[in-house]
Amino acid sequence: MWERIYRMLVKEFIQVLRDPRMKALIFVMPVVQLIMFGYAVTTDVDHIKTAVCDLDKSPQSRALIERFTASGYFTVVDNTDRPERLGELLDRGKAIVGIQINRGFADDLRSGRQAAIQTIVDGTDSNTGTVAMDYAQRITQEFSRARSTPIELAQLAQSPQTNPIELRSRAWFNPDLKSRYYNVPGVIAVVVLLISLLLTAMAIVREREIGTMEQLMVTPIRPFELILGKTLPFVLISFIDVLVVTFIGINWFNVPIHGSLGLLLFGAGLYLMSTIGIGLFISTISQTQQQALMSSFFFYLPAVLLSGFMFPISNMPEPAQWLTYLNPLRYFLVIIRDIFLKGSGWEILWPQFAALAVLGSTLLIISSLRFQKRMT
Repeated sequence: MWERIYRMLVKEFIQVLRDPRMKALIFVMPVVQLIMFGYAVTTDVDHIKTAVCDLDKSPQSRALIERFTASGYFTVVDNTDRPERLGELLDRGKAIVGIQINRGFADDLRSGRQAAIQTIVDGTDSNTGTVAMDYAQRITQEFSRARSTPIELAQLAQSPQTNPIELRSRAWFNPDLKSRYYNVPGVIAVVVLLISLLLTAMAIVREREIGTMEQLMVTPIRPFELILGKTLPFVLISFIDVLVVTFIGINWFNVPIHGSLGLLLFGAGLYLMSTIGIGLFISTISQTQQQALMSSFFFYLPAVLLSGFMFPISNMPEPAQWLTYLNPLRYFLVIIRDIFLKGSGWEILWPQFAALAVLGSTLLIISSLRFQKRMT
């Protein structure tokens, strides 16, 4: 038995690795996707295109604008003397934020009066707009404090309007709140899902298309030996992809991993049980590689959307939340993010491992039975 399975493994590796398209799918596509999505998928907001209308033209107004640009959050793309120009730039999408400083700004500061500036924000993208307004308010407050005298600061501290509670915030696990640390592990899970899914589904269907599957069916090899021989190579190749994209995530994007790499690989093995099982099932319902490709993406897109990768599961409607329990990506995202960022161990992640084990075993059994039925 093991001799026949070994021969099948050798055959599969030779067949996969001699096809240039399959080699590109296995080794090039995961790296390209991780690098591309690693940079593209980010919620950090910086270098916001900003238009400035400085009507005061004073050293104080220029110092405030320099505060905005020096922060790294705002990039001035236009300076104008016409306030209506700000609206034009926002309408055309050439600026996201408009800052207007009226005449008398410096005089108000010198006389102790409240000096006002106006920020106009494009609210089309609500997230960027909200963050931009928060940045602008913070920079303005810091500028105001920097220009206040010690007496004014003391008076401000004794003011009854001052909040008597001092809030000191601290972020755990990701102190700098870099979205890349959160997103790159998620991208690794998504890339592994896509590669293992396509690799399994398309490779088996391709063999059926060229007629070698029928030749295998008339050999003495048993159905379960054929299934093992067909799926184990893809498991090993997918494991290599896991190691490659994890290495790139750690060394290219400098994402720290605080947990056990061995535990991560164990979770990846359970995860691949599910993805390989789904790919095997897709191969049983597809007659051509085009059908396998379309069926893979029919599963892939909902799996990503219902995993918590892009949107929090808690914000989804309740029926959608129930559907996420059938999604292996949901569980592996928790595993990989917790191991990378929190250093979580088995005692924390065992429910996710158990869910993946049950889901993966079920999918493999169903897919294998259907695969055997197609062979008989």
